Amino acid sequence: MERMGTRREMLGAIGAGLAAGALPLPAWAQGKRKLGYAIVGLGNYATNQILPRIAECEFAELKALVSGTPAKLEKFGAQYGVPRTHWYDYQSYDRIKDNPDIDLVYVVLPNSMHAEYSIRASRAGKHVLCEKPMAVSSTEAEAMIAAAAGAKRKLMIGYRCHFEPYNLHAVSLVKSGFVGRPTLITAEHGFYAQPGQWRLDRPYSGGGSLMDIGIYSLNAARYLAGEEPVLISAMEFTDKSDPRFRTVEDRIDWQMQFPSGLIANCVSSYSSGHNAYRVTGTKGWVGMEPATPYQGHQMWTRANGKTEQVSLPAPAKNQFVAQLDHLAESVLTGIPLRASGEEGLRDMRLIEAIYRSAREGRAIKLA
Repeated sequence: MERMGTRREMLGAIGAGLAAGALPLPAWAQGKRKLGYAIVGLGNYATNQILPRIAECEFAELKALVSGTPAKLEKFGAQYGVPRTHWYDYQSYDRIKDNPDIDLVYVVLPNSMHAEYSIRASRAGKHVLCEKPMAVSSTEAEAMIAAAAGAKRKLMIGYRCHFEPYNLHAVSLVKSGFVGRPTLITAEHGFYAQPGQWRLDRPYSGGGSLMDIGIYSLNAARYLAGEEPVLISAMEFTDKSDPRFRTVEDRIDWQMQFPSGLIANCVSSYSSGHNAYRVTGTKGWVGMEPATPYQGHQMWTRANGKTEQVSLPAPAKNQFVAQLDHLAESVLTGIPLRASGEEGLRDMRLIEAIYRSAREGRAIKLA
């Protein structure tokens, strides 16, 4: 196998620090108990991605389960050794305040339930990690932030890509000047949504593809740009003869202009497959496809007339473990949250502006 060229080695080296090997437990953490999570909602994402990962955490562990389905509590309680005393349904949920084993609550419910169960957790004195999108309106998001602040507890939003090495590396490359002055971002996310899912029911989802897969395009454009947009223009296309889209939209495309002049072109779709982004600048580009999957990320760069693939070493913690541990570490040490409630609120306000632009057929200026 040929030895990597100098530039390729440099690119990998930038990312190596993001994916470094496991380090000894910090001195401040030695002798301290891990913080306990209650997982709220035992759907596909929670049971296939979150629960299997908690055992890998340095600073957190699974302590409680919350579900409206007794069979799920039986199954996953037995599988993960959670005693019946630490099982809750949605009616008994507020009793988590009386359980000192629970420090952290991860809300993994349909979008329309995020605000209620996050606010109830804050009022119960627990720190909250809530899945994205944060809520179904900016008003709800503001109420969640206020509840956490009033309880003097932390509120974090589940932007797992903020903990994924390739995405962090892409941000580092852009910030380092590798692409020169960024001029264009493209971000595309979509999949074919099968009928019968809660995400296709507006009372649960709060919207269509934009409130689901589209948030990856939106959030990626923002973290790659490193600045906030000042103008949004959007258009929607939905085939209303398709029974999947009786209450939600299918595809929304939007464009965002940033103060520097950078333009982001974004796609959100429930009828076509996309998972990619690219940042193009005056000297080259950085691209990912797939960009934001659970695994299997692939990155390419182009500069000086050469296109090369970048490979990073396996991280000590994958994105799920790193995200779960981050809230616990922030509680224990006071380090700032990478993905606070304010980050989620910014996306909610932009989502509302995108919907408004598509509905009114005009560009929306942002404050």
